[in-house]
Amino acid sequence: MEGVESLLPKKYGYVVLALVFYCFLNFWMAFQVGIARRKYKVYFPVLYASASENKDAKVFNCIQRGHQNSLELMPIFFIVLVLGGLQHPIVSASFGLIYIVGRYFYFTGYATGDPRNRLKLGKISFLAMAGLIVCTISLGINLLRVC
Repeated sequence: MEGVESLLPKKYGYVVLALVFYCFLNFWMAFQVGIARRKYKVYFPVLYASASENKDAKVFNCIQRGHQNSLELMPIFFIVLVLGGLQHPIVSASFGLIYIVGRYFYFTGYATGDPRNRLKLGKISFLAMAGLIVCTISLGINLLRVC
């Protein structure tokens, strides 16, 4: 009996590893939000700090928002990485790693308390996402040609 690896392209393991690396980044960002919650005294169930009640609200909210934005884009990233990787595993995994590095810089830039800092190096994540979308479009076109 053949395993799942016979259904997937060679080198697809790189795509899987890119997904796992993003999971580690997400856990790290969540941990940073937890540290900020204790430091700036923003306790659950409050999602964002109120400037009228907390002098450090802007810094905490930037940390929280950096993680929240990454969570909002995570499903899109996962879908285009997994699908694009079926046609272009090495290219997609490479774009995936660039995206992950970009999200790290996006988060750390945002966490400074100045939202403009998120885009200094973080903007590379958007370029990587565009590359992943192109890989996924390529898969779709190729599937239509086969049918």
